[in-house]
Amino acid sequence: MLTELQSKDQQFNWHPYTQHKTASPEIVITKGKNALVYDENGTSYIDAISSWWSNPFGHCNPVISEAIYAQTQELEHVLFGGFSHPKAIELSEKLIELLPYMQKVFYSDNGSTAVEVALKMALQFHVNSGKPKTKIIAFEDAFHGDTFGAMNVSGISLFHSKFPLSLDVIRIPLPNSETIQDVKTVFQSEDIAAFIFEPLVLGAAGMKMYEAKFLNELLQLASQHNIISIADEVMTAFGRTGKNFATDYVQHKPDIICLSKALTGGFLPMAATLCKKYIYDAFHSDDVQKAFFHGHTFTANPIGCAAALASISLLESEETKDNYSRIYQKHQAFLAIISQNSKVEHARQLGMILAFEVHNPEETTYYGTLRNRLYQYFIEHHVILRPVGNTIYIVPMFCITNEELDQVYDVILRSLECI
Repeated sequence: MLTELQSKDQQFNWHPYTQHKTASPEIVITKGKNALVYDENGTSYIDAISSWWSNPFGHCNPVISEAIYAQTQELEHVLFGGFSHPKAIELSEKLIELLPYMQKVFYSDNGSTAVEVALKMALQFHVNSGKPKTKIIAFEDAFHGDTFGAMNVSGISLFHSKFPLSLDVIRIPLPNSETIQDVKTVFQSEDIAAFIFEPLVLGAAGMKMYEAKFLNELLQLASQHNIISIADEVMTAFGRTGKNFATDYVQHKPDIICLSKALTGGFLPMAATLCKKYIYDAFHSDDVQKAFFHGHTFTANPIGCAAALASISLLESEETKDNYSRIYQKHQAFLAIISQNSKVEHARQLGMILAFEVHNPEETTYYGTLRNRLYQYFIEHHVILRPVGNTIYIVPMFCITNEELDQVYDVILRSLECI
């Protein structure tokens, strides 16, 4: 029996990644606090994936809430073409302090648009430099967003196979000891404009992980061959992997970095694309045609900037560092347990991210029966986890308690007994 709100939701709303004819009714969430969200009946759910990896510090975090409120009393928005404002300047300064090899920050709205900006920067850079290049290297199982440029460089066909795509993309496997030499040969072509990658963890592919040493080799090659490297840190940034950024694990740094999701602590849609000085210099010209003609209505929204600054202050706090250590150790202990389960394969962890595959060779479909059964089991036991095919992963908030983590672990273990 649907509630009144669920009935209206079904009447009016079209939800993402949903086949509404077969999907269960959406749960209407009316409140959130820390790692919990509450539905209209007051039932609580542990948000074990940080609301699609966007909320690292908990629902209704007071530090971010107060920063947003204070900013609304000063300036809600101003166009960023021909104007600026203090919070954008402060946030850019802070981001470049965290990423000192970058020089410029370009703001947009979400992860996909951060990637669109990066791709256009990279392609126009070569045009402005008088040596146009058009090919882009990307990983086979990458996911970079749902707008057209981002779809072009994504490798999961479920998300883009129905659409005409125009970019010339060369897909490579994740680098490891067996593939690294073949992968390296791809970078030797003279017509490669850019290499885009999710550093160390491919999120939507099912938290596939690879070693920093191999990424470091590819970044070195990209630099040697004048290939612009683009790090899509939309999921991995702001402490997820144990460092502020996943690219902190490599010696050779990317030329462009895309940020979103946790940038504002999950409060507001906002994104940033940062680039090195030499990228910006190719656009800095007396020729107006060399300008970067790209923009968004809410570019560098002051309220979003205020939220981001508050979020970064939380990231740098001793409390967050202590919580990371606590969660990391809890994950380590659970990893040891889950790895002994006969139904589990490839159990792995990087920082706050823990993942494994449920052994089921007959079905690994992205939105298949196994995935849906697992998802429904988790919801029925008041835990929000969204398996990717037969991959179960946890990406918790820093504020999740030990008791809540233990509940998540227990529900996962019990789910394996039921399949």
